[in-house]
Amino acid sequence: MTEKKERIFNTNQRIKLGIWGLGRGGNFVKCCNALNIDVVAGCDFNDHIRESFRKVCPDVFLTADEDEFLAQDIDAVLVATWFCSHADHAVKALNAGKHVMSEVTSFYTPADGVRLVEAVEKSGKVYNLLENYPFIKQNLMAKKLWDDGLFGEFSYGEYDYNHDCRSLAFAYIDGTPVQPGWTLHNWRSWFNFHHYNTHSLGPVMHITGLRPVRVAAPAVSVAHPGALSDYVKGTAVSFVTMSNGGIFRNFMGEQSGDTHARRIWGTKAAYDFTDDCIVRLGANGEGRHYVLKQEWPEMGEIADTMGHGGGDFWELYYFAREILTGEKAYWDIYRASDVTLTGIMAERSQAQGGVPVEIPDFRDRAVRDKFRNDRSNGNLPDTQNLLFPAGHDHEITQNFTTVMCKLLPFIWGEGSGVGLVRNVFDGIKLFPQLADDNGRFAVIKDVRNLIAQLPELAETYRTALKIAGAYPDSLAARIVHGTLSVGEKDAVLNPEKTLRQLREWLETKA
Repeated sequence: MTEKKERIFNTNQRIKLGIWGLGRGGNFVKCCNALNIDVVAGCDFNDHIRESFRKVCPDVFLTADEDEFLAQDIDAVLVATWFCSHADHAVKALNAGKHVMSEVTSFYTPADGVRLVEAVEKSGKVYNLLENYPFIKQNLMAKKLWDDGLFGEFSYGEYDYNHDCRSLAFAYIDGTPVQPGWTLHNWRSWFNFHHYNTHSLGPVMHITGLRPVRVAAPAVSVAHPGALSDYVKGTAVSFVTMSNGGIFRNFMGEQSGDTHARRIWGTKAAYDFTDDCIVRLGANGEGRHYVLKQEWPEMGEIADTMGHGGGDFWELYYFAREILTGEKAYWDIYRASDVTLTGIMAERSQAQGGVPVEIPDFRDRAVRDKFRNDRSNGNLPDTQNLLFPAGHDHEITQNFTTVMCKLLPFIWGEGSGVGLVRNVFDGIKLFPQLADDNGRFAVIKDVRNLIAQLPELAETYRTALKIAGAYPDSLAARIVHGTLSVGEKDAVLNPEKTLRQLREWLETKA
C-alpha cells in the first residue's frame, strides 16, 4: 500500500520497521505512514492474522519465522506479541541490533525484567514502552497544567481502566474465535488484571513526574459472571504510594460498567478530566471550578485521526523522535520497569491478603541482583487444556469458543448476546422511570433487536448448555453457567412465550 509520506521531522532519514505480532501491531500502520517510519516486515504465527495484515500491506515481507523476520533489513521492531512473551522478543530484537518499542507490559516476571533492562543497557538501542493513555488529549492537557505548577504537590489520585474484555478470552483481536475451539486465548484468559495497570497508573506517573514505590492490593471475593478462574475474578484494585508520599487508587479489570475515571487532587487545585476537563481552584473544597476547552498541545489534526484517542500516534512519534534526534522519550526501560513491577507486586500483595509490597527500582544494579532469579509468578497455564478434561470429544467441544463469542460478542456493545438480553429485561423494568425520549427509544430499539435475534440466540443457549452438560465439572461448564446466570436463561429457552410478551409490550409503547 503506497501512501503519501508526511514530513514531520526535519530530516530525510526514515526508519525501517518490522512489526512482530500483527493483530494489535497492525493497528499502527496508519501512524507509521504519518511519521518517518516505513513498515517493511511483519511476523505472526497465526495464518489468519498474517493474511489479514497482507491485505493492508501487500508489499511487506511477511513470515511466521521470527529468525527470518529479524534477519530482514530493519532498523526497529514493534513487539506486539503475547503479553508473557514481550521480554523474550524484545531481548531477541535488541540482541539483533534493533531499536525496540514494546506493547504493555514490558515483562512478566522480575527475572525477565532484569534480563530486559540489561539487554537495553548493553545494546545502546532505543527502548520504549508502547503505553498510549498518557498521550490522549485530556491527559496531555493535565500534564501541561501540572508542569505549569497549577496543582501544586500531588496528594491523591484515582484513575480507572475498567474495561469488559471477556470476549477476548475466546477470540483473537479481530474477533475471530480462537482455534481449536476447545482452547482459550494464550494470555487474556488467565492473566491477573493487576498486570494491565499501565493505562491507569501510566498517566499519573507521566503527569506528576512521580515514581511508584509501594503497592497494596486487597483481594476481591465477588466474581464477575463467567469469570474464568477463582484467582482472576474480574476486578483488581490497588493503592499505590508514589515517591512523594501521595496515594493513588488504581482500578482495573472488567465489571458491570466500564469506567475510565481521571481525577487528581493537588495541594493547590484538583481536576476531573473523566469527560469534561474540570479544574477546581482556590486550594479548598469550595473553590471555583471551570470547564476547560479540550485542546492538543500540537499536531492535533494528525493525532485526532489515529487510534486510542490519538495516543497511538504520540507513542510512535516520541519513539521515532528519539531515534532521529536523540531527544529522550518518556517511556524508557526504567519507567517501563516501574509501571510493570507495580503490577507484579500488586499481584503478590493480593495473594498475601493486601499487605503493602515495595516496588523495586531496576535503575540500581544491586536491586536488580536481588530479583535476578525471581520467576515466582512465571508458571504459565496450559490454555490448550484448561477448559475440558483429557480425552474430551472434539465433536462436542470444537464449537465452544464460537458459542462464547456469540454470547459475549467481540464488540462490547448492547447489540446481541447476553448483553442485549440484560438490556431488554432491565430496560423494560426501568422504562417508566426513564427521564427522556432518547432512553425510551433505546429500550424500544433493543426490544426489537431481541425479537429479531431470539430464535437464533435460543439455539446458541442450547448449544452452550449441551457442551456444559457433557462435561459438568469442567471450567467450560462453569463459564457457561456463570455467563447465562445473567442471561434470563428460562425466558430465552422459551422463545415463543417470550416473543409474545415482548411484542405485547412493544404494542403498548409504539
